[in-house]
Amino acid sequence: MRFLGTHILCIVVVSSTICHSIATCQETPQDCHLFLLVGQSNMAGRGEVAEQDRQPHARVLMLDKAGIWQLAVDPLHFDKPKIVGVGPGRSFAIAYADAHPQATVGIVPCAVGGSPIDTWQPGAHYSATDSHPYDDAIARAKVALQSGTFKGILWHQGESDSKASLSESYETKLVALIDRFRNELGTPNLPFLIGQLGQFTERPWDEHKVRVDQAHRQLARRLTNVAFVSSSGLEHKGDDVHFSAHAARELGKRYYLAWEGLQK
Repeated sequence: MRFLGTHILCIVVVSSTICHSIATCQETPQDCHLFLLVGQSNMAGRGEVAEQDRQPHARVLMLDKAGIWQLAVDPLHFDKPKIVGVGPGRSFAIAYADAHPQATVGIVPCAVGGSPIDTWQPGAHYSATDSHPYDDAIARAKVALQSGTFKGILWHQGESDSKASLSESYETKLVALIDRFRNELGTPNLPFLIGQLGQFTERPWDEHKVRVDQAHRQLARRLTNVAFVSSSGLEHKGDDVHFSAHAARELGKRYYLAWEGLQK
C-alpha cells in the first residue's frame, strides 16, 4: 500500500510539472521555445538508454507520437521503436533550457532512420517505415506551433545519400529543404543546424561521404543562419554507424553551442 501511495504521488507530481510547463507555453507562448529534430537514425538516436536519460528536466518537453506534450525522456523518437535510443535532441534541449531560465523548451522529434533526403519533400513516402517524413514533420510542427515559437531546426542526415547516384545532387536538395522548412514555419531566417556525419576509423569515408560532408560545410558558410556541428572525436556504439549514447549526448551539447554561435 505504501508503494501504491508513493506511485500515485509521483504521477501527481510529474503531471503537475507537465501542466505548469504547458501552461507557460499556452499563456506566454513567447516563453515556449520550439525545436524541430529531423533527419535519420543518428538524430533519432540509437544509443543505449541509461538512468540519466530517464531523468526529466522540469522545463524540457517533447511532443509525443500522439501530439501531446510530455516531459522529455529518452527515447524521444518513435521511428523504429525496437531499436530507438539516445540521440542528441534531449541534451541540446537541456543545455538550451539551462542557458534560458525563463523559457520552457519544446522539442518535436521527427527523424526517421534510414531516410534519404528525397523522402524529405512534400508527398514523399518512405516504405521502410511506411511514413511520409516531411509531411509528418510539418503536421507535427503545426501542432507544436499552437504552444510556442520555433527557434531552430536540428538536422542530422546524409548517410543514405552517400552513394554515387545521390551525393552529387545532395547539396542542391538540402538548400531546397532548408528553404521549404523555413517557409512552412513562417520564419525565413530560422536557425538551421547541420550535424556532421560520424567519423569512425573502422569505417573510413569514401568520396561520396566526403562530398556530402562538403555540402554540409559549404551551406554553413553560404547560407544565412546555418551552422555546421562537428562530430570530431565522437565514438560509435559498436556498429561503425551510430553514435554511442555518450557521443550523442555530447553532440547535442555541440548543437547548442552552434545555435548560440549563430545568435552572436
